[in-house]
Amino acid sequence: MDESVVVAPDWLADRLDDPQVRVVDVRDAWEFDGIGHVPGAVNVPFDSYRDETSDDPGTLPGATAFGDLLSEAGIEPDDTIVVYDDTHGVFAARFVVTAEAYGHDDVRLLDGDFSAWSREHETTSETPAIEPTEYRAEPFSFAESPLVDREAVEAAIERDAVLVDTRERDEFAEAHLPGAIRFDWREVVDDDTRRLKPDADLVALLADHGITPDREVVLYCNTARRISHTYVVLRALGYEDVAFYEGSLTEWLATDGAIETGAE
Repeated sequence: MDESVVVAPDWLADRLDDPQVRVVDVRDAWEFDGIGHVPGAVNVPFDSYRDETSDDPGTLPGATAFGDLLSEAGIEPDDTIVVYDDTHGVFAARFVVTAEAYGHDDVRLLDGDFSAWSREHETTSETPAIEPTEYRAEPFSFAESPLVDREAVEAAIERDAVLVDTRERDEFAEAHLPGAIRFDWREVVDDDTRRLKPDADLVALLADHGITPDREVVLYCNTARRISHTYVVLRALGYEDVAFYEGSLTEWLATDGAIETGAE
């Protein structure tokens, strides 16, 4: 795994005292306070950085709103952010994508989740002291982001890109983009360790589904949450041509896009 994208628990444990490494916990506040958290972590709950009413596409919250969140969390633009949840990383990965969309250069996913961390490392219930900053997020631009719109997806279909649907089997059978293959995002997670499977196993697993580094890959689900995890994993494995359909199937259906039905 590329450590500029995904970091191991031991990597983070060695850097908890580094003031430029900021840990973000995206679980609900009651989990953060009541169950405990990584020492020094700040709480930015998942619902706080998703907004379907903003002017930005999909569920992006808007640059001003996201900048305010990071300001309240005491984060500076040059900080290294490490994000985790307790759901195999899928909500944390959405934070990674959102931060990148608004121009944060160094944001990484913690391999595993809080449960994986707590098996071998210290946790705390102490709320850290936060000194607010004046973080200004950059305006969102499709041109400066891996996120793509419907027109770009249609063009990718014409180029015979591999469309990857990361949802569950029954959702795929009900409706999916033409020619899409199904790859459940959870397949990359080891159920016992709660961490990602070894790199070689992931490469082989993806290849079995026709998802190889030489192909143009377009990811989608329903509302661009589940594809966040798959996107981060592919980037960590060195995939370079990966597009992230922010509108996903919700937008595709709302704009009368062509679909297929039936099992894989």
